Amino acid sequence: MFVLDKEKNRINKIKCCTFSDLKFRERDHLQEWLENTPTAFGEDDELLFIQKEFDGFDDTRERLDLLAIDKQGDLVIIENKLDDSGRDVTWQVLKYASYCSSLSKQQIRDIYQSYLDKKGNSENAESNISDFLDAEDFKEIQLNKTQRIILVSGNYRKEVTSTVLWLLQKYNLKIQCFKATPFSFDEQIFLNIEQIIPVHEVEEYTIKMAEKAQEEQSTQEEQVIRHKIRIEFWKLLLPKLNTKTSLFANVSPSKDNWITAGSGVSGVGFVFSIAKNYARTEVYMSRSNTEENKFVFDKLLRRKDEIEAQTGALEWERLENKKACRIKQELRNVSLYEKDDWDKMVDFLIASMVKMEVAFKKPLQAINRELKAEFKE
Repeated sequence: MFVLDKEKNRINKIKCCTFSDLKFRERDHLQEWLENTPTAFGEDDELLFIQKEFDGFDDTRERLDLLAIDKQGDLVIIENKLDDSGRDVTWQVLKYASYCSSLSKQQIRDIYQSYLDKKGNSENAESNISDFLDAEDFKEIQLNKTQRIILVSGNYRKEVTSTVLWLLQKYNLKIQCFKATPFSFDEQIFLNIEQIIPVHEVEEYTIKMAEKAQEEQSTQEEQVIRHKIRIEFWKLLLPKLNTKTSLFANVSPSKDNWITAGSGVSGVGFVFSIAKNYARTEVYMSRSNTEENKFVFDKLLRRKDEIEAQTGALEWERLENKKACRIKQELRNVSLYEKDDWDKMVDFLIASMVKMEVAFKKPLQAINRELKAEFKE
């Protein structure tokens, strides 16, 4: 690796080092760097770290270096070595993966909450996991369907690379090897983290095979039944709603737990949301620009009394740590999966949405004009 000297039009070699040369240690340094860099393994592979030095395995004192969740909701087992992978690291991480395979969603939540608490972080594990996975309701999330393994080392022994390639090709195991190499130049230290197994061409094929397997798994009876129930509910709601308003006239029943209609303001929608423990109507602000969402919310909030005079009490959620904002009205203690609740849910959703449409129509029209002026659309 070289650094370019633009003034002299020359390149200068950057010295390749070892971690031991630089007196870096695995736990104090490499582990800390990775834990605090969610995109260290690639910008498109962001991880949510939920524990380090995890030792919550029954009848064993073993502990894995880092435990994370990926964007598919799978557990990621990360084992770090410094300048040498050693001979037995594959056996070691396979044991860890087998231990982690039995962790339930509730156990994963508790493990992550413990991690947050140890850091003195007041955040909520369920909320953070839901946000990371772009899910509305933690109860809807599937976690730990399968496990991934990531190995990080400055150098890999042949015994390790041979075993990893065999596991990949024979069993489609989700396992990656990253080579971590420190470099020095003048007073600066650089770190290169490069995926060496699988090479990207093979990785693409492996991912496609894994996705196919997951797609087949997704046809499990429970998921199919859940989708059918949602479609059936929307088929009940929409015809009745369309006799009261044309707002959702062009919306079709969906297998999702939400359906949305436009409000006349780009990125701001009227939303129905149903789940195991609530039925909800929303005005949801999801424009691409966070500032614009907060602008719309704040403008509406100034007219809160006027709006609630028509809708009844609403919950105003600016969602400070998120891009979006939401104003909602919710019926609790009802369940999509209890058909005896459906009539009550439908009546509530229709009455609430009709009122919300009327109450928000003029304010949104005015705000739309202000948006265009403020952000020069």
